[in-house]
Amino acid sequence: MKEPQLHFTGQVWRPPYEAGSQLLQVTSGCTWHRCKFCSLYHGTPFRMSPLSEVEEDLRVIRQWQPRARRVYLTGANPFVMRYDKLMDIAILLRKYLPHMESFGMFARVTDIAPKSVEELKNLRHMKLDNLNIGMETAHDPTLERMNKGYHAADILEQLSKLDAAGIRYNVVYLNGLGGKGVGEASAVASAEVLNKLHPWIVNIVSLTIFPEAPLYQEVLNGTYEEEPEVERLLEMRTFISRLAIKTNILANHISNTVPLTGALPNDQAIILRELDRAIALLPESELRGYREGVMHL
Repeated sequence: MKEPQLHFTGQVWRPPYEAGSQLLQVTSGCTWHRCKFCSLYHGTPFRMSPLSEVEEDLRVIRQWQPRARRVYLTGANPFVMRYDKLMDIAILLRKYLPHMESFGMFARVTDIAPKSVEELKNLRHMKLDNLNIGMETAHDPTLERMNKGYHAADILEQLSKLDAAGIRYNVVYLNGLGGKGVGEASAVASAEVLNKLHPWIVNIVSLTIFPEAPLYQEVLNGTYEEEPEVERLLEMRTFISRLAIKTNILANHISNTVPLTGALPNDQAIILRELDRAIALLPESELRGYREGVMHL
């Protein structure tokens, strides 16, 4: 007898801290597909799963993981779905997985805009929590150059709505994104915006450019110069030193040449000392050698 299969298509990503979550596909691919640096969903067109398909998968999950407590909806940005579609999925989750305590997903900043605070509160009531948002930076010139499709003011406006609705969220800061000489400005601008918000986790990922990314061609033709590795550590130091909020720092992604974790403000001084030590002792060539050895994310 053939075992039932879940409907997973294209690339499937989830944050490291969602390792214990039950994955459920509700979209595949990305709605935007224009960020110059990104190759995560290369070649996969956006697709929204029909509710009938989602329900079919939930029947399988109920059979094999009936006591699942956390569900992570996959796809680059499932939060792009309309409020009513998200509510339909939330109802199905509660129907098939009565022990579920929360569900989450990836979101673009622009996905939040069509939803009112009241709608967000309703989704929170239905157990939506811990959205993961690729902020990347709040430095407007870099956001524009990388075709992110929003500005720092949009980050502040939309994430403030999540704060008002009581939905926890995690943001990604993409270290090195601005290129050589831009790191300090990116760090300062990003910390300034985040200090007005309440992210649960700040994920720091270091830019790693793969051939499938449009930015790769800009590196080859010399129109974009990557930020040196030591400068990236200085950028990270500036960014963390300027954060004046209570949050958790996760900078232990494979892309980070110096892995760091800690809780702010208590561990801020410890993290900065580790960065100072790395900046003083690690040569550029060694750090760059590590970057070139990163084959995938």
